Amino acid sequence: MVCMEHLKQKLEEAAIPYSCGEPLARHTSFQIGGPAALFCMPHTAQQLVQAIGLCREEGVRTYILGNGSNLLFSDHGFDGVVVSTRSLEPEIRVEGDRIIAGAGVSLKQVCEEAARHSLTGLEFAYGIPGSLGGAVYMNAGAYGGETRDVLLEVEFLDEAGQIRSLPLSQLELGYRTSIFARTGWCVLRATLQLHPGDSVQIQQKMDDLMNRRRQKQPLEYPSAGSAFKRPEGAFAGSLIEQCGLRGFRVGDAAISEKHCGFIVNLGHASCADVLELARQVSERVQRETGFVLEKEIRVVE
Repeated sequence: MVCMEHLKQKLEEAAIPYSCGEPLARHTSFQIGGPAALFCMPHTAQQLVQAIGLCREEGVRTYILGNGSNLLFSDHGFDGVVVSTRSLEPEIRVEGDRIIAGAGVSLKQVCEEAARHSLTGLEFAYGIPGSLGGAVYMNAGAYGGETRDVLLEVEFLDEAGQIRSLPLSQLELGYRTSIFARTGWCVLRATLQLHPGDSVQIQQKMDDLMNRRRQKQPLEYPSAGSAFKRPEGAFAGSLIEQCGLRGFRVGDAAISEKHCGFIVNLGHASCADVLELARQVSERVQRETGFVLEKEIRVVE
């Protein structure tokens, strides 16, 4: 508690906004999660770096939160500091056929900026409800494209508090993972390499993908996107449906009736509900099909 009080004082001296006991359910697409001991909202990249540095100085457990679209926080909350990038001033610029944007910028914003400048290659990301930082962290992808397909370089804060940059070749991006998921480094901004295209065609493709999302995904309910990673040689949603689990529920957590690859919050689902549902579904699928389902949702306890 002493270190937390020291941290509050230092944040106040640095004029970095924070609150105590902020419900994390308000900051995730799943709308699940208890309170954060401290919820920090830096407005600039400089404040972000400073806030993380202060947390490390005090030895306080820290979690960097983007749009919260692939997260499940514990019902008990987070007993440290959650540093949100959603309050960061929008940082996005176009240099030729490259886009440089801050970690807190939404993928939707980046895609729209690309379309405005007739730059193609990022259309697959339109509709992914995450930030650019989160997309880099998880190598987000959809409809045959992945973040690594357009990523050129990333600037980040390392464990020693140094701001560094690495090219794509050194970022270890794989299926829903990256070097950032393994090191805890904080993404600050990323450079994307796109290509000249036709703005009308780019917008048409983005609109088409968005329509496909609306038709096939349960966007009417809170969720964290695809609940399970795609097992080699199969699709998680198809395996779950094959096992007769469409609509299966634990409490208010349910397998979506619309798309079996999603776990949705029907109203008052808890983290415990989601985890128990995922456990039962994984167990049933493995028993009946032999495939092992691994959660794609990132659980923070």
